[in-house]
Amino acid sequence: MAGPERAQYNAAMSKPIIEVRDLRKSFAGAIAVDGISFVAARGAITGLLGGNGAGKTTTIGMLLGLILPSSGSIAVMGEDMVRHRHRVLPRMNFSSPYVDFPARLSVRETLEVFGRLYGVRDRAARIARLAGDLHLRRFLEQRAGSLSAGQKTRLALAKALINTPELLLLDEPTASLDPDTGDWIRAYLEAYRRETGATILLASHNMAEVERLCDEVLMMRAGRIVDRGTPDALRARFGRDNMEQVFLDIARAGEATP
Repeated sequence: MAGPERAQYNAAMSKPIIEVRDLRKSFAGAIAVDGISFVAARGAITGLLGGNGAGKTTTIGMLLGLILPSSGSIAVMGEDMVRHRHRVLPRMNFSSPYVDFPARLSVRETLEVFGRLYGVRDRAARIARLAGDLHLRRFLEQRAGSLSAGQKTRLALAKALINTPELLLLDEPTASLDPDTGDWIRAYLEAYRRETGATILLASHNMAEVERLCDEVLMMRAGRIVDRGTPDALRARFGRDNMEQVFLDIARAGEATP
């Protein structure tokens, strides 16, 4: 690689994967996201935390290009997600246990469909790898609609990894999983990040998960980012022993006094 090309490459690699500036979204006059700004560093795991209605899901929807912002800007991998999301969507993916798959398709067929949508070349090998990694082999011919909640969570993660994404958006990735399987999934995500250099944005109510995985945490309340920092820094700032206590302090600070 020549000098100018290397400099250009290094500059691109040093840029944040996600850059959000003064992002707002309202629905019929109700403000869901109220002027948030943040960046997510390349290769980092960033936690997006907050109670129900804090604006996390709306933020993720805008990052995916599924919801248009009322104002502000979102750049993912240097591309404007309002105008040019088609340039980066093949390089990212999303998982949520709350999004249903077609009930009549088998697990294999579901992954085949998404593999085709993302242009995965050797789909059979990729599906076999993910089925083995996520303990889905014995469910491959089973209809998605007949899976248990925990099995659907693993299928959602397999779907999110089908295209080996550079950016992975995860909404409650271990919901409905027993503690042992949840711990195994967290270890798998850590290994995936190490092996691929992927960036992960994680929305979770599991504070132990956040403490283990996240390099930085963004705390949301009523559509705004009200605090941010590493888990260690937030615990120290609030004088708390764990992130669950920090979460409760921040959530309850916004409650009206009786």
